[in-house]
Amino acid sequence: MAHESASSLTHLSATRLAALMARGEISATEVVRAHIARIEAVNPKINALVVKRFDQALREAKAADARRARGEPLPPLHGVPITLKECLDLVDTPSTFGMPSRRGDLAKTNDRYVQRLISCSAIVIGKTNVPQALIYNESSNALYGRTNNPWDVARTPGGSSGGEGALIAAGGSPLGLGTDIGGSLRLPAHFCGIASLKPTSLRTHDYSRFAELAFEFGPITCVVGPMARDVADLTLALRLMGTVPHPRLPSPPPLGDPDAVDVSKLRLGFFTYDGLMRPSPAVARAVREAADMLRAAGAQVIEWEPPDLRQAEALYIRLLTANGASVFRAALAHDKPEPQLALLYWLARRSPRTVKRFRHVLATLRQMNFARQLDSIGFTAEDIPRLTDAAEAYRRTFATAMDHADGGPLDGVLSPACFSPAWPHGASRELITGGAYSIVYNLLGYPAGVVPVTRVRPDEAIVRPLSPDVVDIAARRVDIGSAGLPVGVQVAARPWQEHVALAVMKVIQDAARKRADYPTTPVV
Repeated sequence: MAHESASSLTHLSATRLAALMARGEISATEVVRAHIARIEAVNPKINALVVKRFDQALREAKAADARRARGEPLPPLHGVPITLKECLDLVDTPSTFGMPSRRGDLAKTNDRYVQRLISCSAIVIGKTNVPQALIYNESSNALYGRTNNPWDVARTPGGSSGGEGALIAAGGSPLGLGTDIGGSLRLPAHFCGIASLKPTSLRTHDYSRFAELAFEFGPITCVVGPMARDVADLTLALRLMGTVPHPRLPSPPPLGDPDAVDVSKLRLGFFTYDGLMRPSPAVARAVREAADMLRAAGAQVIEWEPPDLRQAEALYIRLLTANGASVFRAALAHDKPEPQLALLYWLARRSPRTVKRFRHVLATLRQMNFARQLDSIGFTAEDIPRLTDAAEAYRRTFATAMDHADGGPLDGVLSPACFSPAWPHGASRELITGGAYSIVYNLLGYPAGVVPVTRVRPDEAIVRPLSPDVVDIAARRVDIGSAGLPVGVQVAARPWQEHVALAVMKVIQDAARKRADYPTTPVV
């Protein structure tokens, strides 16, 4: 190596690594070896990488170096190591979704987005952990075990792309692919202090084998998206992934150029509270500070109240659990539900009348947060068209609210990605959705990304008021001992305006990186 040490290679972005390799300053073999060494150092503590591909990756790195030595043209990701969420197909590796019953089911072809990055000479070094059936916000399952957050191993990296978030944050990978149907790219990015982007619904539709099990009701669809420590890497990956025509959208709009966006001409709104889960102090501070960073860049930023997000949460849950959550139950047909899913699995098999009675019991016991969510369970397949119409009406209401914001239409919205920093292990039993902050953009279909901004200060790790409600108790546990954890901000844009979201995220990233409290690579 000319001037980069092995340890420093794992702190560089994918874009920077590709440039250094293209100039011959470092080799693909050096880069891949450095990341394998980093994984071997951190993975015993975080258990993020669950499918290793080290020998094949080293062979591919040597082949990449040979191509460069011969003077062949170098694709954009020449020699760059990447990782994949376990559910994405990669030839001769399992895509189990964390279910032991699928451990012997090896992929025969590559997922189309995985193949596109491989075609650009990316080198896959492994696959990362997920929740059972990709359903909840912790990456743990009976097959691979539990993934720990590299900032605090007593906490989760989130889900369902949590293994990916943890490994990238710890320096084991510069770039990865995950999926998102309800915050699965954004919550892990927020919990782990990295960046991610959920594209517009249908731009990068999830065509993986998991799509056979995924919830595909009405406007809610699963998408594939990039995760990285640098916003420029998200832009590069999304450009290379491309847009695949979908039966519902044969001619999708092309991806715009973030570098062509003049952020000083944008109008943005922000909010800090969804009306469901009150934000932790650091979470609200991060949004306001990000708004100030954008104002300093010339953007107009106003405080804005979105249409009732409680309605968005209700519609999202109703669409995903309609017909007794039949798809959810089918996914777990041959596996015992994990503890985080046990109550939901039990409720999914109950009749609407039983669910209503259980809701009444919870209300009597002053468990109002759970009772509220049960109001959204018990709908049938016959209800799906009506719920879809209601979701479309909410989409129109949201767009109209953006159009008629004070001072003029909004180009995008800043908000928390979650009400709090990373949760202690097991908290997803009570904190089922963590509010509507992320799921609203799955319901709307808008592109939304997360960019790290700050870390929790000691005086912000406060104790919430005492409450008999188990959800409030779980939220109280989250804040205790949270000092030092990373906090991100969510940036959403209008449909097909990923380039606007990415441009805004880059401005925030560049400003936040100048501060002492910016989340850099954690020591694990």
